[in-house]
Order: sequence, then structure tokens, then C-alpha cells
Amino acid sequence: MGLKEFFSPIPNISATDAKKYAEEHHEGDFTLLDVRQPMEYKHSHIPGAKLIPLPELFERVNELDMKKPVLVY
Repeated sequence: MGLKEFFSPIPNISATDAKKYAEEHHEGDFTLLDVRQPMEYKHSHIPGAKLIPLPELFERVNELDMKKPVLVY
């Protein structure tokens, strides 16, 4: 499966709206995906975020649950 088939295009949302979404949904009902580099993730990341660096996303997209919304940062 390619990335295009996995991700449905949606409008960008602000950090405030993403935080509100996360607060209004149970942990595990969505995936918080960090696409930065490992050193950036190690330095600081949002608790519960899954790290898949952007250059690796195509090869690792199968690690994401296609039934859950994905918030990417």
C-alpha cells in the first residue's frame, strides 16, 4: 500500500486544534506520529508519539493502524 492510499487529504489544523482533538479522544483511538529525525525525537517529543522519520515513512507505513486517525507532526 502506498502513502497516497493510506492518507486521506484533510485541511491542516493548528497545534491548538490538535491538542484539543487529543484531549477529547482516548489514548489509543488515534496515532500521534512524529516524522522528525531521531535526534529531534530524543531531545523532545510529545508523550505517546510514535517516531517514524519522514524519509522512512513509505517503507514503514504498515506500522500504522489504518483504522485510526493519524495526527502528524
